[in-house]
Amino acid sequence: MGAESLSTSFPIREINTLSSILDQRLTRLFDADPRSLFGGRRLGLEREALRVAPDGYISQISHPVALGSALTHPYITTDYSEAMLEFITPPLSTADEALRFLDDSHRLVYRHIGDELLWGASMPCILAGETSIPIAEYGRSNPGFMKHVYRRGLAWRYGRIMQVIAGIHFNFSLSDEFWATFREQEQDRRSLQDFRSESYFGLIRNLQRFGWLILYLFGASPAVCKSFLDGKSTTLPEFDDHTCYGPYATSLRMSNIGYTNRTEKKSGVNVCYNSLAEYIASLTRATATPWPPYERIGVKVGSDYRQLNANILQIENEYYTSMRPKQPPLGNEKPTLALGRRGVQYVELRSVDINPLEPLGVTTSQLRFLEAFLSFCLLRESPPLDAEERKMIDDNQMLVALTGRDPSLVLHRRREPALPLRIWAKEILNALQPICELLDIGEEDRPYAAALAEQCEVLADPDRTPSARMLAEMRASGENFFRCARQMSEQHRRYFEARPLAAERVQFFAEAAERSWRMQREIEAADDVPFDEFLQRYFAQT
Repeated sequence: MGAESLSTSFPIREINTLSSILDQRLTRLFDADPRSLFGGRRLGLEREALRVAPDGYISQISHPVALGSALTHPYITTDYSEAMLEFITPPLSTADEALRFLDDSHRLVYRHIGDELLWGASMPCILAGETSIPIAEYGRSNPGFMKHVYRRGLAWRYGRIMQVIAGIHFNFSLSDEFWATFREQEQDRRSLQDFRSESYFGLIRNLQRFGWLILYLFGASPAVCKSFLDGKSTTLPEFDDHTCYGPYATSLRMSNIGYTNRTEKKSGVNVCYNSLAEYIASLTRATATPWPPYERIGVKVGSDYRQLNANILQIENEYYTSMRPKQPPLGNEKPTLALGRRGVQYVELRSVDINPLEPLGVTTSQLRFLEAFLSFCLLRESPPLDAEERKMIDDNQMLVALTGRDPSLVLHRRREPALPLRIWAKEILNALQPICELLDIGEEDRPYAAALAEQCEVLADPDRTPSARMLAEMRASGENFFRCARQMSEQHRRYFEARPLAAERVQFFAEAAERSWRMQREIEAADDVPFDEFLQRYFAQT
């Protein structure tokens, strides 16, 4: 289907699948003060990036001291590997603010990593097997060693290679003023905390239903270096002797060769999103239920910890999903206890690939679209998920990840006929139009409508998707995935180095680094029990 056959301006009622509940909610919000209600929303970003040595392999150099303590720094830390940086923004009001902060932290990092590159793609650089990936270290405190042992457990369970896939996480929340007004409009008598939590869970269920659209529009990992496969067989065709790819793939990161919860289906423990209580109960059960293959690994072998425990999940964060409900823990509080005590504070979208074509891996327009899309997921009716729909959700995501740009691709919906991806996508983009109008109130240049129009054009022409553009770059240059991604990463480095960080921002990050080291020393000095007892107390929390 060519670009000329699909208009980029869709009448809202062209496909009549918008719920009456969504219509009613939008009408009430338009009649209220939407600029005030939505003005208090907050968003934040977490961007992962491998440090890569000049030879193209993952860095073997420890996390630079000048960047601060990876245990306590609020803005720059590490993820799985010592060589895997994680950039974190605070909660901010606009996409522009978030990207400015992210840009500053990238320019700061390039002052301290010498001739290394920040890898600009989700799928990793050349890997020389499992042992070439250094597991992150967090100091000698009990909390720091727990983070390290957890990563050891991931290595034993899934392998280290799987852990160095990178992504962008998008954090999203709405203000108390919005929730109070929305609860009043819904005539809901639950406490504000309970109403907010259950509304966020409705958003999460709809994100699961419609989240394949994010993979289609923003997926940017259609190819992978063969070193990532580490000799394992694959059905992916060869691009050349060093690269495998999917001709219609959008996001191999989110496919079955990426990071998945392989144990969940085998163990019979399914994490449930139909309510906060069911989510906590199912996740708690998974973190408390032993799993024989992990028992065979062992927990503490001699004096050496291999994993935190032998349960289906060591801790809640091991469960990988497209979106997590979040409530910041206090101290060493377990995440499920934080959620149970204080409810959901924000949601974390985890399915966004790093776009190698962009220095920061993501654009302002993308973030605005995601704000509108998550608002749609919140306001649309969201019935509970059953086993049949969960399977459809998993199948749809896998199909789009592996073959999303195939013009013949058909997706499935609960109790409705299957339909082509592009027709369903068109339907969702229609539904986003009035939501973008809400978000654009008070904005002269209508940035949310512009962000939506951009994605309408991408839908009309699949060659404009990041995944298609990445493959086109590889074909045009005659370069495989590694060489093409490295060239783009080098361009990004020049982009950041050409714009030195202002002195006051250098000082800001230097003070943050100094505070983080001081906090780490205080945590280490406060340890008053052996690690075995610390771990026992952590898991005994109720």
